[in-house]
Amino acid sequence: MSTFSIESLHLQDDDPSAQAQDLDNEYDTDFDTESDDNAEAHTEMSTADVYLQACRLLGVVPVSCFIRNLDSTTLTLTHYGLGPLGCKALAIALVTDMHINTLELADNHIQAEGAKYLGEMLKANFTVRHLDVSNNSLQSAGAEYVAKMLLENISLKSIKVSGNGFDGDDAKCLANALSSNSRIKELDLSHNKFSGKGGEYLGQLLANNEGLEVLDMSWNHLRMKGAVAFCAGLKVNMMLKHLDLSWNGFGNEGALAMGEALKFNNTLVFLNLNNNRLTNEGVSMLCRGLEFNDALRVLLLAYNSITVEGALALVELVKNTAKTALEEINICNVLVNETFVHLLEETCQEHPGLDVQYGGVGGFIAKKPPKRVDPMKIIQDYLDQRKLRLWDFFRNIDKDGTMHVPVADFRKAVQQSSIPLERYQIEELILRLDRDGTGIVDYRGLADTRKQMMRDHRRQLRKVESRQKKEKQKSERILKTFQSAVEAVTPHGSLVLSPGAAREDPGGLQPFSATPLSSWHHVLMSSSSRYSVANLSSERVHLPPLGRPSSSPAARRRSQPDLLDGAARSALSKSISALGVRSDPDMGFRRLSPAANHLTVSRPALNPTQPPATAKKVRKKKKKASKQTK
Repeated sequence: MSTFSIESLHLQDDDPSAQAQDLDNEYDTDFDTESDDNAEAHTEMSTADVYLQACRLLGVVPVSCFIRNLDSTTLTLTHYGLGPLGCKALAIALVTDMHINTLELADNHIQAEGAKYLGEMLKANFTVRHLDVSNNSLQSAGAEYVAKMLLENISLKSIKVSGNGFDGDDAKCLANALSSNSRIKELDLSHNKFSGKGGEYLGQLLANNEGLEVLDMSWNHLRMKGAVAFCAGLKVNMMLKHLDLSWNGFGNEGALAMGEALKFNNTLVFLNLNNNRLTNEGVSMLCRGLEFNDALRVLLLAYNSITVEGALALVELVKNTAKTALEEINICNVLVNETFVHLLEETCQEHPGLDVQYGGVGGFIAKKPPKRVDPMKIIQDYLDQRKLRLWDFFRNIDKDGTMHVPVADFRKAVQQSSIPLERYQIEELILRLDRDGTGIVDYRGLADTRKQMMRDHRRQLRKVESRQKKEKQKSERILKTFQSAVEAVTPHGSLVLSPGAAREDPGGLQPFSATPLSSWHHVLMSSSSRYSVANLSSERVHLPPLGRPSSSPAARRRSQPDLLDGAARSALSKSISALGVRSDPDMGFRRLSPAANHLTVSRPALNPTQPPATAKKVRKKKKKASKQTK
């Protein structure tokens, strides 16, 4: 047996008693040591004395929580920052302790060295049953000490080593240690980095271990290959009951392997597959395995890519499988439809213990319960429709007209009448009319219902009027903003003149018209020769009517005023002639008519002898023409 004790601390000191006295005078602790004058003398040092002396020799600050909880069976020292030396002092004190069976040391940064000291302590201590060393930065060196601890200790029942940075290679030594240790019932390996390689070793662990019942493997990046290997080990395991595989990215490949494992595994009762990238296809693969499983009771599939189709597949599985043991299905992020709700109701009639947690119906996160109608309002409406008074209705049981009747008579009268009230509504009505529980109903409260209904109706009308007024004001503001935006982005010179706007505007600009631009495009493209320089120079130009030609005199007299003055006409004539556009001399000075000029006249061709001018030359010639006109 190991001699892990105070004597194992090798400190160089010529006078240990003097050094202990000096440390006692200068040492600062987080608790006050009580005097032991009245205490009984002991031949051996107590656990507290051993711990204090170990802290003095190692130069660490004692933790008062440890001293206060020595008589308790659970010692919780999480987030105390013990470090490796603090863990060593604690391990020395626990070598001979016979009370503590649960030791929680999570988040203390004990590192691999601290795990070594705990392993030495557990060789001599057979009282500790549950050990938590999560989030202590053990890394690969610490994994070796944990594996050695699992091989040598015979008392541990559960161990938590979550969040210690273990990788795939570390999974090998842990799997080898646990394969020969059937005493460990609960194991927490979550928040490590086992990945695919670690999944293969841990799959072998499941295949060989015969004692593990609870396993937490969440947040370990098992993914495809690791998930398949892990499920292969689960297929032959006959002891595991609780398995957490959330946040591992199984995907549909892992779902297929899990479905195959569930066909043969009949011991697993809890399975957590939340956040594993499963789709409806993966759910279908799981259902194929669950058809042959009669042990699984809880299935968690929340926060996967599952829609209402996958939800329907799960409920249909429970409905169509007589030997299924499923009692809880969690798909709390899935929005379902009415078909799913009806199917679930039918299934719950056959399996009353089934509980399915889903997100909502019809796109709503929570389905609002139907609003209950006020029973007093139902009675008042019933009386109004038949033009009855309250006393007329209750006069058979209220002979004196005091509006006070016994509860039994009131209940009997309402039930025998044709008032559409349910049983719970009648009881609710009795509680409201007999608040003091005297057994006498004062039905005068029903008379106030009419007034309250009128007040509620007027209040609702005022709300509707106020809402309509606000909507109207909002619409007006939006229209005004839109109009100002249109005016800001629309230039004043880009207004389109309607072909039918023939009257002259004294201001020089024609009024805006909503005539489509396509009509102008048709006119210009079909009879472009009419808008030559010669035609524009004439005083009035007759426009042909759109559509079928007409021979009526009124149609021939339709004309358009000259839109250009003399200066603008000459400038435009020069610019057009510079472009090489040839006008028709025969149509230059004679009046146009629909008979003489049909709409099918083609556009005049460019002068073949003169090369086309470039854009720069055209702009220069326009500038010269404008200077000459000035």
